[in-house]
Amino acid sequence: MQEKPEVRSNKDRTEGTRSALLAAARQLFSEKGYAETSTPEIVRAAGVTRGALYHHFEDKVALFRAVLTEEYRAVAEEITGLANSVPGSAMDALRQGSRGFLKAMAVKGRVRIMLRDGPTVLGQTELDKIDRDTSADTLRLGLTAAMEAGEIRRLPIDALTAQMSALFDRAALAVSEGDDPDDHLAVLDAIFLSLK
Repeated sequence: MQEKPEVRSNKDRTEGTRSALLAAARQLFSEKGYAETSTPEIVRAAGVTRGALYHHFEDKVALFRAVLTEEYRAVAEEITGLANSVPGSAMDALRQGSRGFLKAMAVKGRVRIMLRDGPTVLGQTELDKIDRDTSADTLRLGLTAAMEAGEIRRLPIDALTAQMSALFDRAALAVSEGDDPDDHLAVLDAIFLSLK
């Protein structure tokens, strides 16, 4: 008896094509950077046609935005996973979240995509929107929880979140260039403690 070949639905084929494009683009963007990656390279690596690329994404910027959004989601999952892994205070969650962030940012190519090319290609306003949409603003929520618990003093939350976020990004860049992550975590921990 002969087995019937598996028939994939249009939805499965569509999702498969989109996934192949995202995976190929992510690899090329992480290895070569946005500017040095061409759409013909992406479709060749994904094993699809240019028509398939433009069916799913308006242009290279839209494809990059989709890749970047996936990176933000992955980082948010790592932060949330570690922050929620240890019962304790809001400050403990912030400290664990710091570790989750640096661990997530150590994934090959992530710093290049998120911190080097992201601001250039999309601009900081768009990155902030993606961050809010994908991570539910984990840092802001953690800082707010620590303020409400009386673990840190009340400060303007928008300014505090922006400045702490910049510190985290700078730490990730430095670690990607060879700095010891423990050194940066020690400094971030001290900064959190100084907010009391």
